[in-house]
Amino acid sequence: MTAPTSANTGGADGGDDLAIEAALLAGGPGAVVGPSPFVGFGARDAVGGLVTLGKHSVSKPWALAKATPRTLWQVARIGTGRSPITPDAKDKRFRDSAWEDVAVLRALMQLYLYLGREADEFVESLGMSDRDVERVEFVVGLIRESLAPTNNVILNPAAVRKAKETKGASLVAGLNNLIRDIRENHGMPSQVNRDPFKVGINLAVTPGAVIYRNDVMEVIQYSSQSPTVGTRPLLVIPPQVNKYYALDLAPGRSMYEYLVQHGIQLFGISWRNPTSKERDWSFDTYAEAALEAIDVVTAVTGSDDVNLMGGCAGGMMVSILTAVLAARGDTRIHSATTLVTLLDSRVDAEILLFASDQSVKAAKLQSSRTGVLDGWRMGQVFAWLRPNELVWNYWVNNYLLGNSPPSFDILAWNADTTRLPAAFHHQLLDIVVQNQLIVPGRFTLLGTPVDLGKITVDMFVVAGLPDHITPWHGCYHTVQLVSGQSEFVLCSGGHVQTLVSAPGHRGQYYFTNPATPPDPNVWQAGAERHEGTWWDRWVEWLGERSGPMKRPPRQLGNAEYPAKEPAPGLYIHS
Repeated sequence: MTAPTSANTGGADGGDDLAIEAALLAGGPGAVVGPSPFVGFGARDAVGGLVTLGKHSVSKPWALAKATPRTLWQVARIGTGRSPITPDAKDKRFRDSAWEDVAVLRALMQLYLYLGREADEFVESLGMSDRDVERVEFVVGLIRESLAPTNNVILNPAAVRKAKETKGASLVAGLNNLIRDIRENHGMPSQVNRDPFKVGINLAVTPGAVIYRNDVMEVIQYSSQSPTVGTRPLLVIPPQVNKYYALDLAPGRSMYEYLVQHGIQLFGISWRNPTSKERDWSFDTYAEAALEAIDVVTAVTGSDDVNLMGGCAGGMMVSILTAVLAARGDTRIHSATTLVTLLDSRVDAEILLFASDQSVKAAKLQSSRTGVLDGWRMGQVFAWLRPNELVWNYWVNNYLLGNSPPSFDILAWNADTTRLPAAFHHQLLDIVVQNQLIVPGRFTLLGTPVDLGKITVDMFVVAGLPDHITPWHGCYHTVQLVSGQSEFVLCSGGHVQTLVSAPGHRGQYYFTNPATPPDPNVWQAGAERHEGTWWDRWVEWLGERSGPMKRPPRQLGNAEYPAKEPAPGLYIHS
């Protein structure tokens, strides 16, 4: 799936474009450097960026002196209608013809565009460190995007036109949308109309049944849809950060559906959504649950071992658990697949931009106080990573134009947030910010020091080329940290697009290279491009590690673990 990445705030007919663009979420091309959703971003961070800008501006007055006459000259040209400034071809905010045809609007647009570009150049001219430049540019970018004339109901020609055509009804509808979002969406513009989507009805509908449940998770076995299946099952450990059904979207877009149609015996975990009562759930809590899931799956299938797969934080759990079992001499894991998983944060992960000691401490204090990190807070940070596409797009669409937000399955999933227990959140912060996993023994799971070098099983490692949440260079380092035979695949999608890569979408491609040199750029230079989805390569790789083929089971579960509620189970609704 490919999609444009620039904003769409110019007209009333952009609902489909809004949905497609926002489906990139915060991990697609064009995402800006910004704060971590696990750390958060507040007024102190914004003020800190502006203070840094002020200090460097005062210490280098020549930079401002140099910029001032240039700015005055350009403003004069704009005011007299002689400026050649035009929007970037990808900037859809100004696609309404009135921005060119009406002199006042054209001047406003040109002034806005010029001052934004001049601000970026001014920041670059101050000689700050790369990190300070990124922090300041993020804060300046937030201010710049908020001041776009397209965000003003009086200045936006499409909003004015629609208000006239509807005799003010669009403004009333927009006000109602605003009031609803203040009440129900924590003051943020809604990205999606979730009404058409129902989990278990048209999302997460791959047939299966819950065969085991405890306080932390459910284990779901899925019905095979192929004449034969491999004897060795696949167990999916999803991230604790989101509900699992990004992997089981609508039919035709579901990874789970694809797997059961291609001979894979599939089992998946569905995590319970914790409350403040579960504030003490930690990595150990989730690891113990995952080990129980492995016991259940091996008991039901009769297999001595399993293949594991996990994405994002789930991939981190897969890797850590595999290392721990290897250190114990436990051979129940035959292979491991990680998707968009960052085990080594030495690469400048852009979402760690504001992860200072002070901000991390504040983030821990916040989740300790409430017992959980609320999913909606993480969602807001993700949105502000791409303010044009994920905030101001919807400001214009929902409030200025009075439209309903679009309906799109991946956005409905994204809005169905979960919470993180405080203990798990604290550990996750330490792992990522302190880069604990690259040092053997720095992190301990279930009483065993974690050494990723102990992993000797085959691994399939997937990353997204434009992913700004888990940068692909960092994901690539996984193959250097482990000791087994690894295959690295680089696909064309962003963070979420990598997961939702069903066959048939135009523009999909991925890269492979059997060699795994230390330098990811060397790997990329020698990689071969393939058209289509990386799912095809993965299911081939997985099939080679799934053992002899056999007839699929006649029923789900067994006498010890009988089938209970049909998939997607109960916890997905928690």
